[in-house]
Amino acid sequence: MSVFADMWAYLTDGANWSGKGGILELLVQQLLLTGTALALAILIGLPLALWLGHLGRGGFLAINISNVGRAIPTFALLALLVTADWPGVSTFGPFGRAGIATLIALTLFALPPIITNAYVAVREVGEDVKESARGMGMTSWQQFRQVELPLALPLVAGGVRLALVQVWATATIAALVAGPGLGRIITDGFANSYYGKGIAGAVVVAVVAMVLEVLASMAQRAVDPLPRTSTAKKQDQLLATT
Repeated sequence: MSVFADMWAYLTDGANWSGKGGILELLVQQLLLTGTALALAILIGLPLALWLGHLGRGGFLAINISNVGRAIPTFALLALLVTADWPGVSTFGPFGRAGIATLIALTLFALPPIITNAYVAVREVGEDVKESARGMGMTSWQQFRQVELPLALPLVAGGVRLALVQVWATATIAALVAGPGLGRIITDGFANSYYGKGIAGAVVVAVVAMVLEVLASMAQRAVDPLPRTSTAKKQDQLLATT
């Protein structure tokens, strides 16, 4: 029980939250890492997956990219990157020591759910809906923009939501190469046998993960074009309004 008492004492001590190396500073650092890696993954993976889904081809490529990404442990990839001549362990602006290596590792980790969900979301739009769109004289681009993308958005957002929470939790590995983020609290605590501190860092990571999950879930519902109807009715109503 003393470990949990130490954890509570650490979290309720205002001095641990402010100043250089405080919880708030490390929290902002990890949010920056997470947000940047997620943005890069979206810019790289989303256009490719949406395009392949619209064409109805390239499923083998999309799924296998995802499988390879899931098969490679993120920490192993980070270890390889920091031992290479580039990117190595050099400091990269606000991302700290091994900043480029950490961003690459986290971006690659975020790609699988984004690519898989986006491809499947567009690919699985009903053929009858696509045929109706073509029958209305829509071009391929209009069909994608006005019909396929709105129907696919909830599942696309689901992939981004999953990637966000996963990347946030995994960003703690930056501390293993002396990088920024809340992982510093965890590694420092356990390295110095101050287990209450280490657990406190893990608790903060878990709480923020739940907050991000709730916010992402709300955003996912917000992009649903017809949230209170069944899937079949959604497709019919969206076509009727285009």
